[in-house]
Amino acid sequence: MFNPLNFISKFIKSGNQKELDRIGKIVNEINNLEAKYNLLNNEDFPKKTIELKNKIKSGEKLNKILPDAFALVREASKRTRNERHYDVQLIGGIVLHENKIAEMRTGEGKTLTIALSAYLNALEEKGVHVVTVNDYLAKRDSEWMGKIFNYLGLTVGCISSEIKTNEDRKSMYECDITYGTNNEFGFDYLRDNLKLQKVHMVQRNHNFCIVDEVDSILIDESRTPLVISGAVEDKTVL
Repeated sequence: MFNPLNFISKFIKSGNQKELDRIGKIVNEINNLEAKYNLLNNEDFPKKTIELKNKIKSGEKLNKILPDAFALVREASKRTRNERHYDVQLIGGIVLHENKIAEMRTGEGKTLTIALSAYLNALEEKGVHVVTVNDYLAKRDSEWMGKIFNYLGLTVGCISSEIKTNEDRKSMYECDITYGTNNEFGFDYLRDNLKLQKVHMVQRNHNFCIVDEVDSILIDESRTPLVISGAVEDKTVL
């Protein structure tokens, strides 16, 4: 039976379909690189990371090197975790890199998807934060994805309630990619703003952040404000 809507849709695409078509072209570029990176030796992966970092320092934009970065992460994941990114995960990674929300169902591999955009933005060497809802997920994801990132030559840290000293926290924030909860990141930010000298602050500049379970963290959790109470350090000189 003739359906006029299907006929019209062949010539007039919705905004969502246009966006999927655009991202689909990028996914095809990534897939075309799979055979190339499959030939790399294990020791070549950190070298490729250095090459991409040098391209960025030379003025190359992240969007330009995205296909190579994503293809590298996919191959590293296959070798370290025996998990290959599906096209839907590549699409999710591109969406996250573009500062948009990617809705994925349970079991579609959100943790693996996050690794793609986290790696790409970590190449700027300014730090990447991955925010999760609790300490368990932060530790688990940093360990699982840490195998991939370490294989690629990047460092991974995890901020949890168990880390007490400023020195230990600062070392975690100095990693290329840092996992943690919204509470830990938030309280560290507040405490840093109470420091009188920058050298005593634990966080560095805020560059790129990926929020897992964004509806829970930015809607549900945000209803409870983070408050620091206590005596203010007095450095007044008379």
